[in-house]
Amino acid sequence: MSTHSLSLVPISCHRNPNDPASPLLLSLHPNGLFSSLIGQKLSIRSSHSRLVVSTRCRSTVATVLLSLPTAKPERTSSEKVPKWSARAIKSFSMAELEARKLKYPNTGTEALLMGILVEGTSLAAKFLRANGITLFKVREETVNLLGKSDLYFFSPEHPPLTEPAQRALDWAVDEKIKSGEEGEITTSHLLLGIWAEEESAGHKILATLGFNDDKAKELAKSINKETDLSF
Repeated sequence: MSTHSLSLVPISCHRNPNDPASPLLLSLHPNGLFSSLIGQKLSIRSSHSRLVVSTRCRSTVATVLLSLPTAKPERTSSEKVPKWSARAIKSFSMAELEARKLKYPNTGTEALLMGILVEGTSLAAKFLRANGITLFKVREETVNLLGKSDLYFFSPEHPPLTEPAQRALDWAVDEKIKSGEEGEITTSHLLLGIWAEEESAGHKILATLGFNDDKAKELAKSINKETDLSF
């Protein structure tokens, strides 16, 4: 079971060439599922045909999977920072995929918005659809606003965040901390973080499609009501 739990994060295995008896080391690939995160080493030891993974190893994997990139380095080592929900993390990974589909060099707020809609099961996604904001419309407005990328350009495997997109993520974390509420940072926090970036493409697209401050306030009322999902 421990081996399966590691399959969510790309890893490589090696041991110290100067010491054949040294323990194996599992290293997280820097270009793995969440490439913006800081790679860490996980120690394991072999026992006949089985791999025995330490409790510290499992907790490290969990920490990686429950984090998103931040521009505030002090947060990476803080145990007080709330974790992102599974839906929010999936939305983020879908945002990277949408940026690649459009052959954009970065993951912007418009991609984060599309990621929320691709994930589709969160309160934020349902709220958007209930207000007539669909994935097809957001894609169309994105191309209208930002244009099409060069036909022969290929996006990086994990397009880096634009500054507005990074600020949207950090806004979501800050708002969760300021609220004093327990629980995870939800996709609703992420959507309101996009809306808070008034000059960003995501905000402009939302406004074009009818999202406004009143709708933002309505969504904010249920921001902590989303059922947590675990991996």
